Amino acid sequence: MTAIRRGIRLGVDVGKARVGVARSDPDALLAVPVETVPRSDTTIRRLLELAAEYEALEFLVGLPTNLSGADTPSTTDARDFAAALAAASPTPVRLVDERLSTVSAHSALRSAGRSQRRSRNIVDQVAAVVLLQQALDVERSSGNPAGVALPPGQEPA
Repeated sequence: MTAIRRGIRLGVDVGKARVGVARSDPDALLAVPVETVPRSDTTIRRLLELAAEYEALEFLVGLPTNLSGADTPSTTDARDFAAALAAASPTPVRLVDERLSTVSAHSALRSAGRSQRRSRNIVDQVAAVVLLQQALDVERSSGNPAGVALPPGQEPA
């Protein structure tokens, strides 16, 4: 097993109406749900509060491309959100591939016996857990952080 940087990471699943947040443990072994933040002009402020509360090493923001890896309108929205977060945050922000994280989240919730309607309030958190766990696993197996770092205050490429 490759060494992994120690520290809590926050996974962020960006949606049009809600933003799901998950966190890792300090040893970066396991991702767990934190909360669902309504998407509004105070969303980034709440994420900054969570980063301070957990003393986060970094944010990992999911980048939802289509199955072939091409951008979609959701991809553009996630990039814009991540850029705004990077501009406002002293905590580093990375964009990570999150293809199928929401699909995986719905599947896991269905397997647990929850209907899609009953799962609406937590599916964003579960999607954040899925994308964060994938990023942790990538770093553990490769020794390199997952995704692409965004420079503070700059638009992603």
